Amino acid sequence: MTSLGEETPDTSSASTGRVVPPSPQPSARPLALSARAAFLRRHLHLLPSGIACALGFVWLSLTPSLLPRPPLFQGLVSGFAAAAGYGVGVLASWCWSALRDRPRRAWPRPAHLMLLVGGVVLSVCALLLGAHWQNGAHRLAESQATPVTYVLLVPPVATLVALLVLATARGIRAATRRLIALLQRWTGPRAARAIGVLTVVLVTVTTASGVLAEAALGALDRSFAVRDLTTPGWAEQPRSPARSGSEDSLVPWDSMGREGRVFVAGGPTPDDIEEVTGAPAMEPIRAYAGLGSADDAEARAALAVEDLERAGGFDREHLLVVTTTGTGWVEPSAASGFEFVAGGDSAIVSMQYSHLPSWVSFMVDARRAREAGRSLFDAVYRRWTELPAADRPDLYVFGESLGSFGAEEAFSGEFDLANRTTGALFVGPPNFNELWSELVEERDPGSPEIEPVYRDGRTIRLTTRASSPPPSGRPWEGSRVLYLQHASDPVTWWSPDLLLQRPDWLEEQRGADVPGSMHWAPLVTFFQVSADLAMAFSTEPGHGHNFSGEHAAAWVQLLQPAGWTEDMTDELRQMLRRP
Repeated sequence: MTSLGEETPDTSSASTGRVVPPSPQPSARPLALSARAAFLRRHLHLLPSGIACALGFVWLSLTPSLLPRPPLFQGLVSGFAAAAGYGVGVLASWCWSALRDRPRRAWPRPAHLMLLVGGVVLSVCALLLGAHWQNGAHRLAESQATPVTYVLLVPPVATLVALLVLATARGIRAATRRLIALLQRWTGPRAARAIGVLTVVLVTVTTASGVLAEAALGALDRSFAVRDLTTPGWAEQPRSPARSGSEDSLVPWDSMGREGRVFVAGGPTPDDIEEVTGAPAMEPIRAYAGLGSADDAEARAALAVEDLERAGGFDREHLLVVTTTGTGWVEPSAASGFEFVAGGDSAIVSMQYSHLPSWVSFMVDARRAREAGRSLFDAVYRRWTELPAADRPDLYVFGESLGSFGAEEAFSGEFDLANRTTGALFVGPPNFNELWSELVEERDPGSPEIEPVYRDGRTIRLTTRASSPPPSGRPWEGSRVLYLQHASDPVTWWSPDLLLQRPDWLEEQRGADVPGSMHWAPLVTFFQVSADLAMAFSTEPGHGHNFSGEHAAAWVQLLQPAGWTEDMTDELRQMLRRP
């Protein structure tokens, strides 16, 4: 039944009288499948130009660098390289189409086939060659050879990392498009596009560098602050008045921080020292102030020096001022090595300036390391100069890694070091150390960057081998300052200059543990050495940023103890080494 004036379609056949069924309506299911396919094509489609460039970046990531890499880490590096390469390839393709003012053309089928076959073949060759290079790097670094699984693990890990990065980037792109579509309701297409892109870029950068970075740093600081409250099971409160944190000390045990408590609870006993030197030994003095010991750097330095004087540190023959790394860590090989070589007639003073590891501490607030180095040395030096000249101990300075940066900041140059110290040992200097950079830049003609000679080695010597710093055969009189650095240490050789400038250390003869197959390439070397920074602390002693045990020979060079032999140095080196 129909309403008035409404036409009813004729579904009957005039000739047969049979009822003709209505034509079927399109099903919703094929439409849903079509939309899903379009979504997958839009979000999973990869441009051939991007894939080709991504493969090239992956191959470059497998080339030799300063340090060997485990398979999982290489996969991570290659994955980020692939994602970056894909972005560069897509951008280049877009720019080329824009310059030609033509729509982008699809690659012909033969080109797709060539990319597939050539990409697979060349990737396999690159992986095998990369494994060969890695084995060579392992041999030089005296570490375990590359496992067979290298070739099997790198591709899937790299693919997963690249896809995650790409998915994140496309998520940001989708958010940008939605914002632009929303803005077009109120403004024109060009204005909407400009405002939308700018908004997403600002939000992404602010979130990554601001909110997320601040949250990450806050979490790190809280984590290390909590860790600072803990103490290893073996570290007990000292009973000897020669140590800060004891009942006689001016510095409370609980205020010293984890690394401070480890420092004053450790070290060799007189019997340990006598076993190496064969002579009677004194108990070494160790003074330390933590972040909780005083309110600021100047007050902590003053407290540490007061406790040093209370313990009799200024009455010893050798006095060492140590600038710690970020967490307040004093390199045990350096501290103990100094005490062994000094025969126990020594005192060491140090203090904490941060909860954070060195690399974070430098990025967030290098001022603290600089302030700590200056405050502590100035406090010690002020009290030291008040003593009669004949009664002053030999005054030494030590800093490793970021500690060398802070320790350097107390001095203006060579003559300042010579006038105010008996000697100094700076180990693993980062490339941003100003004094070290000046010494390398102004080195004597003909001396290499990895082992430069400065002013014929009259006061300052720089070496990769503590037992024989150049120039050989020249007397080393007066104050002696030694820089110990490794040719394979990315902390020392990383610099933004690597982006576009070939460094001397890759132009001159390679260091003993640097692969001869490593060559400089614009951009590539910078990113390779940047990746090496993550592995710098994981090497065997004597390579990368691991100087454990080498402090023994360095202190022998600086203190020049009477009756000391090479066999004693070798024994002490092995004793102080840690993997």
